[in-house]
Amino acid sequence: MAFVGVEDKLKLEQEMPWEDRDVPVTFHQLLSRTAGKFPNNDAISFQLMSGPTDKAETLTWSELLGKVNQAANLFRSLGVGEKDVVAYILPNCNETLITMMGGAVAGIVNPINPLLEPEQIAAILRETGAKVVVTLKSFPKTDVAQKVEEAVRHAPTVNTILEIDLNRYLTPPKSWLVPFLRPKMGDKEHLAHANYKNFNKELAKQPTTLTFEDSKEDRVACYFHTGGTTGMPKVAQHKYSGLIYNGWLGGTLLFTDQDVVMCPLPMFHVFAVHVIMMSAVSSGAHVVFPTPAGYRGDGVFDNFWKLIERWKVTFIITVPTAIAAKMQRPVDADISTVKTAFSGSAPLPVELFRRFEEATGVTIIEGYGLTEATCLVSCNPTDGEKKIGSIGIPFPYTDVKILNDGQDGPAEAAPNEIGEICISNPGVYAGNTYTEADKNVDLYHFDTYLRTGDLGRFDEDGYLWITGRAKDLIIRGGHNIDPAEIEEALLGHDAVAFAGAIGQPDAYAGEVPCAFVELVEGASVTEKELLEYCDVHVHERAAQPKHMTILDELPKTAVGKVFKPELRKQAITRIYNGALEKAGVDARVVSVIDDKKRGLVAQLDANGSSDDDVSKVLGSFTQPWEWAA
Repeated sequence: MAFVGVEDKLKLEQEMPWEDRDVPVTFHQLLSRTAGKFPNNDAISFQLMSGPTDKAETLTWSELLGKVNQAANLFRSLGVGEKDVVAYILPNCNETLITMMGGAVAGIVNPINPLLEPEQIAAILRETGAKVVVTLKSFPKTDVAQKVEEAVRHAPTVNTILEIDLNRYLTPPKSWLVPFLRPKMGDKEHLAHANYKNFNKELAKQPTTLTFEDSKEDRVACYFHTGGTTGMPKVAQHKYSGLIYNGWLGGTLLFTDQDVVMCPLPMFHVFAVHVIMMSAVSSGAHVVFPTPAGYRGDGVFDNFWKLIERWKVTFIITVPTAIAAKMQRPVDADISTVKTAFSGSAPLPVELFRRFEEATGVTIIEGYGLTEATCLVSCNPTDGEKKIGSIGIPFPYTDVKILNDGQDGPAEAAPNEIGEICISNPGVYAGNTYTEADKNVDLYHFDTYLRTGDLGRFDEDGYLWITGRAKDLIIRGGHNIDPAEIEEALLGHDAVAFAGAIGQPDAYAGEVPCAFVELVEGASVTEKELLEYCDVHVHERAAQPKHMTILDELPKTAVGKVFKPELRKQAITRIYNGALEKAGVDARVVSVIDDKKRGLVAQLDANGSSDDDVSKVLGSFTQPWEWAA
């Protein structure tokens, strides 16, 4: 149906309660229904190389169902029950999706970011108690197999490792060379507690119909880890009902069986798995995954528009960092089939929105979701007004409240008043968001509304705007970084007395980590030396700070806690002035104010510069600016 505005959301909600909707109870029921409706329609396509004529493999919906059944049967044969975990540490390929779906049918599936370090992967495997791990066979230009081998040594519950060989996607002569170019593995035969098997060989032994009875009721089907910090990760639990809800939204408001969706996003993230794939399973749309690394793959950006033409794509899935890269390339193909682009994971700068629209003629829809809510929360309406910078209107059956702490408990904010964004919908597993009970304490208001930690407001038209964060997360290109990892590392240096890490504005990634420190009295160390120290002691590469500032004294609250809003103001001033100076624009930031409607706003003296001069430079950042009074 058309999605024009708030009226359409209310209309759907007034038709019937969510509980009365004719939707399947389990994921297998949903997939079976779609395979029955569209058995010969293309479901998923994957190409190992990024060229517009390179080899690709496509599965129809009936073929996909058969392989998912085989995978579920395989996992059950390896001892996986409904409460047992199948983890996968994989780049994108058709087997990744088959593993995800088969794992959710047989037990609980746990996607893990293959870019993490072995100790982080091991921590997640231990936290979830994974029995089976699906990963890559050693392959050129990737160290996934080697990292997983090391991680499994420290994950005693893993009893089977199933390997996928990407060589089958290559054609001669490249396929002939791979056996000679494979990176060497360790002595994995002596990994006593886990057996290595070939995924596709084991899959082929299984029947294409389920050999066991599907779940009869709603249950936990997925574990998704949040961020990638060292230490113990947070693992979010997703039930079938959350997956089905995301699929229903996509099938009702976004896709049809005639759509072709280009999705170069990783299948260890909820954006690709829940927002895109569940919507495709619900609607029958065809999803294309180019290269194992998606947008990070060799040649993907150079060939992107030609791939759109090849597959006759109607819907592009993207993120701000990818949009910025696409705008460095000309639109060199026929992209007339594209109707819409959907952007999520991080705020989209206004200037980037306009440049993309001008270059392609395609409008971007900005949306909002989070792992803890099984993802989808809101988006700008596909067929209605799109407010640039807004995250749009809450989806049907999603109740969003802007709440502030009051004397008598949480109080709802007035329109345009900032507060914490709190969510109740069928994707929120209230009381059980995380696997560890103590991490769910104080996570909800009224026992129902998930506290996101994001600050925002509703405008007078019912559109939602994010203005900042209440929780101390740094979001680099959609990747969550816990500043505590940086701060704890810095506090291990003998010269550091206090440390505060924040996200500084970045035109490409939205924000990147930076750090401020106060030194021990009499100590001597340089900013360069502290950055080098972080390179060694901050184990997650994405979390290593890009800038270090030594202050005589860090700003602190009355109870001695580092006051980060002041640090953010300093970072905005430094980054914006540096960008203006580099561009030869004489305007300068003279102050950063905390606006009750827009969050932190940079105020500039013009010094003879025009609006256009400044907009061309600062329009690539997400924080707003204005002229000083």
